[in-house]
Amino acid sequence: MKKILLFILIPLQLSAQSNSFLRYKKYPFTTELCASASGSKIAWALNEQGKRNVYIACGPDFNPIRLTDFLKDDGQEITSLSISADGNWIVFVRGGDHSGNFNHDMPVNPAADLNAFKVQVIAVPFAGGKPKYLSEGDTPAISIKNHAVAFINNGQVWLAPIDGSKPSKNLFNTKGNVNSIQWSPDEKYLLFVTNRVDHAIIGIYNYISKAIKWIVPSFGIDVSPCWSSDGNKIAFIRMRGSGGEPDSMLVNQKQPWSIYVADIATNKATLLWKAPSTLPGSFPQTGEKTTLYWAANNNIVFLSYHDGWQHLYSVPAGGGKVTLLTPGNFMVENVTLSYDKKHLTFNGNTGNDVLDIERRHAGIVSVGKADMQVVTQGTGLEWAPVTTGDNKTFAVISATAQRPPLPALINSDKGTLKVLGTNLIPADFPQSIMIIPKQVLFRSADGLMIHADLFEPADRSIKHPAIVYLHGGPARQMLLGWHYFDYYANAYACNQYLANLGFVVLSVNYRLGIGYGYALNQPEKAGPAGASEYQDIKSAGEWLQQQSYVDAAKIGIYGGSYGGYLTALALARDSKIFAAGVDIHGVHDWISDLTLNIYSGKYEKAPDYDKAIQTAWLSSPVSSISTWHSPVLIIHGDDDRNVPFNQSVDLINRLEKKGVPYETMMIIDDTHHWMNFNNSVKVYNAVADFFLRHLK
Repeated sequence: MKKILLFILIPLQLSAQSNSFLRYKKYPFTTELCASASGSKIAWALNEQGKRNVYIACGPDFNPIRLTDFLKDDGQEITSLSISADGNWIVFVRGGDHSGNFNHDMPVNPAADLNAFKVQVIAVPFAGGKPKYLSEGDTPAISIKNHAVAFINNGQVWLAPIDGSKPSKNLFNTKGNVNSIQWSPDEKYLLFVTNRVDHAIIGIYNYISKAIKWIVPSFGIDVSPCWSSDGNKIAFIRMRGSGGEPDSMLVNQKQPWSIYVADIATNKATLLWKAPSTLPGSFPQTGEKTTLYWAANNNIVFLSYHDGWQHLYSVPAGGGKVTLLTPGNFMVENVTLSYDKKHLTFNGNTGNDVLDIERRHAGIVSVGKADMQVVTQGTGLEWAPVTTGDNKTFAVISATAQRPPLPALINSDKGTLKVLGTNLIPADFPQSIMIIPKQVLFRSADGLMIHADLFEPADRSIKHPAIVYLHGGPARQMLLGWHYFDYYANAYACNQYLANLGFVVLSVNYRLGIGYGYALNQPEKAGPAGASEYQDIKSAGEWLQQQSYVDAAKIGIYGGSYGGYLTALALARDSKIFAAGVDIHGVHDWISDLTLNIYSGKYEKAPDYDKAIQTAWLSSPVSSISTWHSPVLIIHGDDDRNVPFNQSVDLINRLEKKGVPYETMMIIDDTHHWMNFNNSVKVYNAVADFFLRHLK
């Protein structure tokens, strides 16, 4: 009878431990920080255990006030948050999955509501009041003189009064899907881009005459237009249109781009700057939105990777010397132009501490000279900086290794932070016992230096089971503290929880990630072209095996998305190193990926097409099923808009046939990003429970 009780109690004990991850997931998470063009007003979105709402604060006290009452964990995210120029209105979008690769503006319904909430543009008076549901739609642009909001609905431009006093209406219809709408300074025109698959054209809609003018159309892809201060010109980026003679699929290709300035009256464009014809000079692809601003004193500001790091540059609109604004071995993200257009705020992985390459700090720089200042320093992390129109308030989202992200005000003279809303952190959130991760450096098999974050136990006198964590993206970087993406904040909380359970956790910033320069971000023979990044993962497992406090026979591995792909690859190729793994919505077969089938049905193919297909197959986890022996838990949401659900279905069928031990968890009607709070708790409880059973 005692043995029976023992077997009953063990699962109950494990279940009780796993369920305590709920405490680690109770953190409030801040996004969408924005500031007013006049006065000292800021607003942000806050996710509190699935309840996503808009908060506001005003100077001089800046006491946080919840403006909306969305009090259900229904999976509806808040995006495109902005404050009207007069400071009287808040406008935002509710719903969708804006981190998705496809169908991002389609309804999300993980709570299984009988009537799914449709993605909608909403306005709320800053002073408070009921939300005005303006229309189904996305990416709003506020016009104050016309008291209207332009937005995208089903790929076309619509308009609604900001107070919701009249129904919305379709302004015009054009071929393709419209994006990047912007009002002109006098608000008589709307600037926009229409994406027509193999080319993209910039247009201007005349709000008065109801006519469209196409701006220097070409056979290329024109993007990121911005107005001059007087509204007489625009600057934009031009790239090549798709097509042409097929080139190698296994060699990184240059992606040339240029900046042009167009005169609206003459409809003629002048080449302002052409990126160097090098691989680093290619159009930046690091996850940061395209940055192009027409700033004060007719300076054009842009983001480029051509010196090996993602930096800000400026060039006079009439032509002249290009100025590097942010020199140094670090990357720039989250760039915002101040309302007076005289300076730029940004965050970067730089500061006065050598470990800041693993953090984020806020910076500011003038638009025409390299007078950059890193405004925040220390062991915390700060991102998404904004300044109010009166230039008196500098706000950021702030976190530490232990405290989750909250808005904060910067005293630039003293370099101190006033964090807002600390009372919103639940009393039982385990902030005080969270481990402060440490930087780890190790060499990969080919000698490349790899960075990682180590969550190590307090007691190093005994051997602990260990876990390798792999981020997705892959253009991401895990940090020495809370992450600025909610998806990776989940992972950070899970890593903390696993460490609390007695696991050593190594979070690896493998090649293909950001933060360490172009060479590591865009390596040769990566992904379907050879999976060169996998050697970093194997080396991480071998590094753990060499640590005296690690049980070399009990090393697990887990990750999501691209991290799920690498987890599956590790289990398939090196089950001798990785004893168990959790593969969360990973890619398992590169051949089925549509990007490899672009030549389907075509006579002319890339010169190395056959070799590329073979390489993609050998780079896929499914090609190594015969050497996969370790148990795996496969998790996938069946409304995934980043990785097709069938990638996991296909893998499961293969594992079943080969007799590989596996477990599964399907999350119904949720996306790649666990929009429902309870689903995210369920997922990471399952991760911890699986490793407890297989490694402890």
